[in-house]
Amino acid sequence: MTPPPRILVVAGEASGDSHAADLVAALQARRPDLTFFGMGGSRLAATGVELLFDAREVSVMGITEVLPRIPRILQIMKGLSQAAAERRPVAAILVDIPDFNLRLAKKLKALGIPVAYYISPMIWAWRRGRVHTIKRLVDRMLCILPFEEDFYREAGVSARYVGSPVVEQIPAPDSPLAFRTQLGLKPDAPTLALLPGSRMSEIRRLLPTMVDTAKTLSAERPGLQVVVPVAPTIPREEVVSRFEGSGVTPVLIEGRAPEVVGASDAAVVASGTAALEAGLMQRPLVVIYRVSLITYWVGRMMLKVAFVSLVNLLAGRRVVPELIQGEATPERIAEEVRRVWTPGTPRDEMLKGLAEVRGRLGESGAAARAAESVMELLPPRAI
Repeated sequence: MTPPPRILVVAGEASGDSHAADLVAALQARRPDLTFFGMGGSRLAATGVELLFDAREVSVMGITEVLPRIPRILQIMKGLSQAAAERRPVAAILVDIPDFNLRLAKKLKALGIPVAYYISPMIWAWRRGRVHTIKRLVDRMLCILPFEEDFYREAGVSARYVGSPVVEQIPAPDSPLAFRTQLGLKPDAPTLALLPGSRMSEIRRLLPTMVDTAKTLSAERPGLQVVVPVAPTIPREEVVSRFEGSGVTPVLIEGRAPEVVGASDAAVVASGTAALEAGLMQRPLVVIYRVSLITYWVGRMMLKVAFVSLVNLLAGRRVVPELIQGEATPERIAEEVRRVWTPGTPRDEMLKGLAEVRGRLGESGAAARAAESVMELLPPRAI
């Protein structure tokens, strides 16, 4: 009896796990006979994917953060490539984490396994030479930003813009009061959302600064409600411990970061997918980021774009403030939050820019379009 066709799925961190899960669900709806295995988190596990490894083990960022984890990361890569050699999947879906997935793609191509890459590496921002590696190793690049398709096609990569999965993953627009009611928050309290990220390295580097910012703003706004969504990749106690002694008692919400932003008057957000999600919720936000000095200086030398946040990149101008490295101080963050907290020109201009960004991403349905593209890679016997 012929075994059911298998697909290898490899995703890292919370956002990649979420996007991958939606894509797997879309494939399952089209082909119930497909089976999936690989690496991911709780969302992929919930779709029935057999997880050989947990995404948290490779979810690190920055040169100094990665170095001590290299032996384990290489062990996981070897384990996935061996599983692919033994199980012979009809295709592989690699999601984000380019430093890991492009190396894995080389091993998969050597095995003759077609590779679809979902959530493009941001090589248009830095390390553009990687496009030649992608052309050689990736059979279909599934782009989620509208300008990426042309960039890849000009380099000879088979690419398709499928839309942004963020558009369908965020809730429908509603009032702050409606979101506060959903989350069980105080309906009338001034509310600040803090989104420190889904990696432990981000929690360590960013959350203490966010806590100090909240402490400053709490002194100015009596009754301030500070809300923190906790990513499934982060132990709850890691967040709680960083508020101890601050005088600020946060409300912790399991996941649901977009809803937390929707409930807020303003948000402080780590740069990344979360910043785009926050921007699509149409609430004022401040984007911050901090990495090790070595990582920062290397990145600064290689960066080819004017902005680091996806909101500003999509807008083509500075819509939201970006406070990076030394600029990401509690004083500067609080200053930017004050500018947009209450109605006025700065807040109105930011909200207008965020609405433009939302319009540029197009309609929902990214996972469905990505699934159709993956189906094209499957061999005739598996269709």
